[in-house]
Amino acid sequence: MIDRGKILTNLRRYDLKNVKIGVIASHSALDVCDGAKSEGFTSVAICQNGREKTFDRYFKSTSDRYFNRGCVDKTIILNRFNDILDPHAQEKLIGDNILFVPNRSFVSYCGINAVENDFEIPIVGSRNLLRSEERGGDRDYYWILDKAKLPFPAKVETPEQIDDVGLTIIKVHHKQKKLERGFFTAKSYEQFCQKSSDLIRNGVIEEDFLEHARMERYVIGPVFNLDFFYSPLMENGEKIELLGIDWRFESSLDGFCRLPGKQQVELEDDGILPEYTVCGHNSATLRESLLEKAFELAEKYVSATKKYYNPGIIGPFCLQTCVDKDLNFYIYDVAPRIGGGTNIHMATGHAYANSLWRRQVSTGRRLSMEIKRAIDEERIDEIVT
Repeated sequence: MIDRGKILTNLRRYDLKNVKIGVIASHSALDVCDGAKSEGFTSVAICQNGREKTFDRYFKSTSDRYFNRGCVDKTIILNRFNDILDPHAQEKLIGDNILFVPNRSFVSYCGINAVENDFEIPIVGSRNLLRSEERGGDRDYYWILDKAKLPFPAKVETPEQIDDVGLTIIKVHHKQKKLERGFFTAKSYEQFCQKSSDLIRNGVIEEDFLEHARMERYVIGPVFNLDFFYSPLMENGEKIELLGIDWRFESSLDGFCRLPGKQQVELEDDGILPEYTVCGHNSATLRESLLEKAFELAEKYVSATKKYYNPGIIGPFCLQTCVDKDLNFYIYDVAPRIGGGTNIHMATGHAYANSLWRRQVSTGRRLSMEIKRAIDEERIDEIVT
């Protein structure tokens, strides 16, 4: 891990009256940029050549005597996203007073080792927790959940155990779409063998997929991505905030779900299986009697991160959950940074954040509110790593 002293030395070079907020232009970047603009910051989207139009044209900030349009003030277009690791590129960003907000695309395109050791720009959030999202590591989020005594779906150790466990989800990376999922489900060992053979033949998963797979009992129930925020600066009130809740549209799974059951079976018999590629999100709320349970999950997670990943979580995080028939939560994924579904709340705000803050507050805006407070109170070092 890069020496914290190096990050603080770079931070001291900043003109904090002219801070800009930067983000890799993917994933949740529009929410970050919109939130920055809402709080009076200049927003900077770091784009990849060929994928820049959304940010450099369609959401670019412009103004005339009638309207102020757009939320992206400045774009930096690189040949590849990971060119941001180039020392000269980093020096320019530091010289431009850019505080950096990490998202999943940042880690996916740059690599966790480089993020931890080579990226010298101050990150708003928990740099050391980003590695916990890499499933299969020694101290991944399953390890944290176990230490925190939080509920998560039971692990299935071998394919043969599926006969005893029942319906199981096999989590594996997609062979061709390197940043997407090749997930599938199986209710028996025989079905596991048949489905995995079909997916290998169709080029969805690698032949050695099991080496890096995570298998766990499939919990039947609705999914809720709980978008939380932890403020180390908050002194008058709770430090943990539930900002909002989202859920995913997944292709081609959602298309399968819209078909009559008979046609779903026919497709499966033909070896055509649903894929779990996230392509959109929608908003949700919880019945109020479940909210306290949701906060208990967050409290335990925050406590565990403080104990095992000093200084612990900073800012936004997402606990991705499902709820079973007895209204019990199970955490099936954790994002120790801004979640992937927060764009649905930009500008309009999250339902719970709006109620809490008495104005429209998205995750992106809540981040910028924290940065503004940290600057005003001369506590910026408490929220960067």
